[in-house]
Amino acid sequence: MPRRLAINRKLDFFCAVIIVGLLSGVAGLSTTLVLRFVEHLTYHYTFGSLLEGITGSSPVRRALGPMLGAALAGLGWWMLRRKTQVPPLAGTIAGHERVPHLSWSIDAVLQVVLVGSGASLGREGAPRQFAAVLSDAASGWLRRLSPRDREILLSCAAGAGLGAVYAVPLAGALFALRIMLNTWHPRAVGAALVTSSLAVAVGSAITHDHPELDWPSAESTYLLSAHALALAPVAFVVGVAFNRIMAAARPASLIRTPLLIPALAAAGLLIGISSHWWPELPGNGKSILTVSLASGMTLWSAAVILVLKPLLTALFLRAGGAGGMLTPSLATGAAAGSLLALAIDAVAGTHLQVPVISLTAAAGVLAVTQGSPIWAAVFVWELARPPIWLLIVFVVTAVGAHGLKTLAMGRRPPLLDHRAG
Repeated sequence: MPRRLAINRKLDFFCAVIIVGLLSGVAGLSTTLVLRFVEHLTYHYTFGSLLEGITGSSPVRRALGPMLGAALAGLGWWMLRRKTQVPPLAGTIAGHERVPHLSWSIDAVLQVVLVGSGASLGREGAPRQFAAVLSDAASGWLRRLSPRDREILLSCAAGAGLGAVYAVPLAGALFALRIMLNTWHPRAVGAALVTSSLAVAVGSAITHDHPELDWPSAESTYLLSAHALALAPVAFVVGVAFNRIMAAARPASLIRTPLLIPALAAAGLLIGISSHWWPELPGNGKSILTVSLASGMTLWSAAVILVLKPLLTALFLRAGGAGGMLTPSLATGAAAGSLLALAIDAVAGTHLQVPVISLTAAAGVLAVTQGSPIWAAVFVWELARPPIWLLIVFVVTAVGAHGLKTLAMGRRPPLLDHRAG
């Protein structure tokens, strides 16, 4: 009987892994569709990227669109938070607590509305939560799953949801293993790889398995990319500064009062006005990464974006908004890399490879904010899929920046969102 029970338990776990993978893909697919709908509605465009939509919209719409979207999200959060708690994803899963299906689902939708209307927050928080909700609800009938099995499955759901929206299957699996679970146990590794792969396959209906970022067609050289290996100290400084700014922006008591609505509306108006001069600022940070890879930044714009992106992200958090921290920290790192490359070019008359340095700095900053250098390097590489040897450059810089952080500050929990710290 014990052997039969063990076989049945393994069968239940295998079934749950398949269910989690498929539903995480559905979560990523649905949140992406809603996000694009909100973006198109806010900036009144039909085709193209968010950056193209912003640059083609009128000055009035640029200012009022983010303000109205943020106010609507604020109204929803006020109504939600005055009646129920919205616990952090990582803490709930690690503590084996009950998944709040309704509050997490509503919170995920409001995150998408806020980010889609231009808020400077990451969009990856919503699919992680929604994937966990769907996976928990659909696998609840498998009674032979242990609490540890449930923890693995929900962590894999979070990683697979991330993988689905960005078409990064390996990074999605590593997110579950290294950031959510912090383990290399074979059971967890197998579950993470299967769920993330299935989720990305489902999400490909809208992502078409294309990289999130377009790598420039110009050939990179080992000699030029070698300059990026010295970026670890820069990434360490920028990453630590980003973490401290976000820590200082922990939401005030107004997040459960009606003042939440005008506070978020004011933050939306500010980023809308700023977008008149710097249209890359609204959204999760993809626009900044896109312009960096296209070598489209000037020295002045890189400096301004390096300062404004984390400050605007902190402002939305302080006002009571919720969202991910991955892409804002990536965008901040990319701006820092672009600024450094452009400054060296201006002073020394060199011609550094801005895309390489920009992405390498982004990987280093992400390693500092998330505490997992290998995952950060793989995630950045999968976003753009540049030549494979650049992964080594990303790994060296990410490991170096994370090592400096560990020496200076010790190990800190990853900065997943404003509730998870």
